[in-house]
Amino acid sequence: MAVYSIIKKSQLEGAKRLDAEYYQPEYLLLNEKLKKQSVKLLDELAFITDGIHASIDYDADSNIRCFSAQAPKNNYFESVEQFISEKQHTANKRTALKAGDILLSSVGTIGNAAVIDDSMLPANADRHVGLIRLHGNQVISPYFLSTFLNSKYGRFQSVRESTGNVQLNLFIDKIKTFIVPYPKVAQMQEVDKLAANAFQEREKSEKFYFQAENLLLEELVLKDFEGEQSLFSSVNFSELKETKRMDAEYFQPKYEKLESRIRKYESRHLEKVLENVSAKFNPLTQSDKLFKYVELSNINALIGIIDGFSEVLGKEAPSRAKRVLKEGDVIVSSVEGSLGKVALVHKEQKDFLASTGFFQFRSNEILPEVLLVLAKSIVFQWQLEKRCAGTILTSVPKESIKDMPIPILPKQTQQKIAELVRKSHESRKKAKELLEEAKRKVEQMIENAS
Repeated sequence: MAVYSIIKKSQLEGAKRLDAEYYQPEYLLLNEKLKKQSVKLLDELAFITDGIHASIDYDADSNIRCFSAQAPKNNYFESVEQFISEKQHTANKRTALKAGDILLSSVGTIGNAAVIDDSMLPANADRHVGLIRLHGNQVISPYFLSTFLNSKYGRFQSVRESTGNVQLNLFIDKIKTFIVPYPKVAQMQEVDKLAANAFQEREKSEKFYFQAENLLLEELVLKDFEGEQSLFSSVNFSELKETKRMDAEYFQPKYEKLESRIRKYESRHLEKVLENVSAKFNPLTQSDKLFKYVELSNINALIGIIDGFSEVLGKEAPSRAKRVLKEGDVIVSSVEGSLGKVALVHKEQKDFLASTGFFQFRSNEILPEVLLVLAKSIVFQWQLEKRCAGTILTSVPKESIKDMPIPILPKQTQQKIAELVRKSHESRKKAKELLEEAKRKVEQMIENAS
């Protein structure tokens, strides 16, 4: 059945937009409900700009974070591991971030918003985010505004105002035109409290996970482990023949030092301990079924969870969608540059599809939560890094990991680590629920008043 809108010429937004998408019935209805509130233009409430326009001068030795469009999620930030040089940060005072600033993704997944806090500073941002800084005389709070922007009443404005052919962009002049409801103080305080509680749960989640990782590394005597730094290494020709590798990266001394340390512990080759599940599923055999599909961008690498998915019909699924996930699987990126994308599959993610860009591991000897921590730690990460091969798309070949030494921890230690990981993931789930509740409060406030 066709869906259409009939619009008067006087309603054509100053004749600046004539495309049917802009006047979708859903957008018109949401806009109508919003305008029944006490509203203001976002430009009246805040200073709005974007990030640094020049190419970012990344500096691994800097402590100044650089936020991009991938960082803001649904009222929280993904872990930011990119750092900008102090020189460029100092030269761009306009974009230097402050506590209370709201960042809005303006390319990619457009419309994600989150609030900067003191723990994230010093920091700056690139041009792919909108920076919203509330004026000092505003009653509205950053967390209420961020929650609104993530709600359906805020997000539709982000999507609706995006323009472009190859890649959609949300430009600053459009963000300034967003209409924002002005809440009662009690309503805003309720939303703020939910956001604050969610932040506390996220902190607890990270604390529990780091405790689990520390327990693992202490057990393996790898806490604060540092590999030998050398500009060269000497190897026998027989090793070159055996490994079929002669690149210097493969023979870095730090890798051998790590593997030697692991072998001193009770360990076995990966192929003897883990099932490395093959990617054989063909979604075309269920062409009309709607699948939930997980790719690298859906992984929250900080604590190892699947934090999103896309929905796709079997007949439209990407060619790489060949893995069927089961509860307790641990998926690990095989692509260089994304090896840290590791996640544990929970029961609600059973039968999700996943990309062939992951390894998919199961074990009868290592608890899933422990396998997660192992895979995120240097125990796996350095060994995977060592085995990367290729030119255009560098990745870890499946056959190359069979002989990786995997430590087998005592059951009692495994149980302690697993319990900490469970607490971490439970706290993260609770934080997500609190943020969803805050979003519903904002939406109900608008709908009850309209």
